[in-house]
Amino acid sequence: MMAHIAPRPAGGNEGDGGASPHRFRVLGREWVQSDGSLDRTRHAKPGRGETLGGTVQHILALSRSALIVRHWFEIDLDDASMEHGVRIELRELAPQQHRGSESAAQLIAVDRPLWRADLFDRLTDVPGSFGVAHYHPEFSGHEPCPRTWDPELTANPWRWLGDQIANLGVGPDRKTWQLEPADAGELTGLADAIVGQAQELAPDRCHSARECFQLTRDARTSVRLMMEYLRRPDLLDRSWVSPWAETA
Repeated sequence: MMAHIAPRPAGGNEGDGGASPHRFRVLGREWVQSDGSLDRTRHAKPGRGETLGGTVQHILALSRSALIVRHWFEIDLDDASMEHGVRIELRELAPQQHRGSESAAQLIAVDRPLWRADLFDRLTDVPGSFGVAHYHPEFSGHEPCPRTWDPELTANPWRWLGDQIANLGVGPDRKTWQLEPADAGELTGLADAIVGQAQELAPDRCHSARECFQLTRDARTSVRLMMEYLRRPDLLDRSWVSPWAETA
């Protein structure tokens, strides 16, 4: 599995009063901001005929939490309809015991899920319509709660996502994400940058089964389980899912 991890850099520790630069890898294009703002002068989107690239996960790691942004492919277990788009997932960084010397590389474990948003299209829908966009405000262990629907999410997914991050998940009947105070303060300032990253992996940026598989090839096991659990396997477009079904 390939991932770009942007940990808290040296000089950005809590209480030091200085700005903490964050570095993102955006499909081979790198942009850096010292205050959480997106440098759009260095941010170029690939053209329609250009491949999305091979990185499957983009991980922004803070002190005790991390945000994963990636493309995802899913099959509805009831009717075998297919969905894809960008998945944004908030995770906990599990504390690890120090290993080795003062210079030894340390283990970074992006572990317990806290929140997930799936900004998805059905493959049969108009690209970018976000007809099945939803989110999971809670997890039980590693398993998400049932899908939660919000008309504002479908109507304006990018504004919705930015508001969720800037407000740390607060909303009607929803409590704020339980994050370390330093992480919470930093994450709110990164809303625009995270939305920009998510837009790179939106459903209308993926144009074929080959491109979709290239971005989700690490999820082969999950897709195969979806195929196994289908209630109407006769409805599945097996030509589309063949890249995930083939033996690695």
